Amino acid sequence: MTDQPPGPARLSAPEAESIVAVLSLAERLKREMRHSWLSDGRRESVAEHTWLMSIAAILVAPRLERPVDLGHTLKLIALHDIAEAITGDIPCMEQSPRKDAKQQEEARAMETIKAMLPADIGAQVITLWREYEDAETDEARLARALDKLEVQHQHNLADLATWTEPEYGLVYTKMDRECAHDATLGAILSVIRGHSERKLEQGGVDVRALRDRHVRRD
Repeated sequence: MTDQPPGPARLSAPEAESIVAVLSLAERLKREMRHSWLSDGRRESVAEHTWLMSIAAILVAPRLERPVDLGHTLKLIALHDIAEAITGDIPCMEQSPRKDAKQQEEARAMETIKAMLPADIGAQVITLWREYEDAETDEARLARALDKLEVQHQHNLADLATWTEPEYGLVYTKMDRECAHDATLGAILSVIRGHSERKLEQGGVDVRALRDRHVRRD
């Protein structure tokens, strides 16, 4: 008779309570609004942004040049904005003291979430969050690319009146670096950028002049 490895520890009642408490905290992401609008004019929530990133990961993963662990990628996506349940969402273009302190505040928020959970689960959650932030694995790089692509795609679906003028230039500056490592992501970027340019042109924006101001020419 061979020894069998021990199975996972049974979840205790207090541990179950702690998990439900974090789920209650994470529910705030359904109500935390981002600087993005939906096609019907309603603002997008952080949870909706995360959900569409997840769909994108499932759809592009089979065509990536460098295969990824899709399940692991989905974990990174699910948790990448969970700190915002405590800190709130801060638009990338905002200039403010809270924007300056964003990284530190989110790190503190993650320590709070970690402390709420059983030690092993809390450690896993913060490790996944740090992996996304560090962007050193193929899975994290994919998740970060999809973050940028989802933002621009959602902008394309919304009315151009919801865009601020500085956001016009982001069509050429915010996606390329994150997508440069994989041709599949580059192809998605090209389609999304093309939709952005058509939207801008229909809104009376001189896209050629805009591109010349923001595209780096070596």
